Amino acid sequence: MKLGIINSAFQQAGVDTKTGLEHISRIGFDSVDIFTEAMTIPQEEIDLIRRTCDTNRLPIVSTVVVSAGLIDFNDPVREFHMQRTRKFLDLAQTFQSKNLLLVIGEYIWQREVIPPEAQWDWGIECVRKLGLYAGERDLDIALELEPFRLSLLNSVPEMVRFIDDVGLPNVKANIDISHLVLSDSSPGDLEAFRGKATHVHISDCDGKVHGDLPPGRGVVKFAPYLQAIKDLQFEGTVSLELEYSPDPAKIIDWVEEAYEATNSLMQLVGLRS
Repeated sequence: MKLGIINSAFQQAGVDTKTGLEHISRIGFDSVDIFTEAMTIPQEEIDLIRRTCDTNRLPIVSTVVVSAGLIDFNDPVREFHMQRTRKFLDLAQTFQSKNLLLVIGEYIWQREVIPPEAQWDWGIECVRKLGLYAGERDLDIALELEPFRLSLLNSVPEMVRFIDDVGLPNVKANIDISHLVLSDSSPGDLEAFRGKATHVHISDCDGKVHGDLPPGRGVVKFAPYLQAIKDLQFEGTVSLELEYSPDPAKIIDWVEEAYEATNSLMQLVGLRS
């Protein structure tokens, strides 16, 4: 597998796009995932990203979108988010990405007013349509498991059930190791993702709340999860997800630390190629 990072690590520290991508290449990452807004990104920014990545031989493996409105109970809201997510798929195709990383949101009102089955069905309908649109562009959709109580996809069984209900070969799971820990999922649970996974996120946490820390700064025991991912034998990328550095002025040190720790872990299990 390759080792990548989501470029938002630098964005959130106030580093401009070009400089952040250049740091990612210099540090040694094999690839990058792009977090942006497809509805408003100017053509000049698209061109800058493509040019900088090409110059630095940094392929854009994944384009990232949070589209919580895909399970909203209002038809026009879902349709807007369908249009917005299609824009992201178009952008992913422009970037020659392999997948669109998609987060689809949470049950509303504690599952007490709108039947949760209805929100599930809306999610299936929307993601199936998006999956067909993605397939026409030779893209996977990588669904993210979010470890929150009301998240639609908050456990391995629910992720597998959703993927099976969508029933498209290019709609698969993103395996987020930190989120697995927070959802009480063991390395052995990953066997359920055989043939159903396409991308990986890695970060650390304190075992209680969402963290997105460099590996080694929390409590996650990564080696068993990385070995389980290796055993699934799918072609993909392990992308670091680092959010909200406690000291933005030292973001380069933060990313370099995360790179070294993750590279060592991947080498330990023979995962990085």
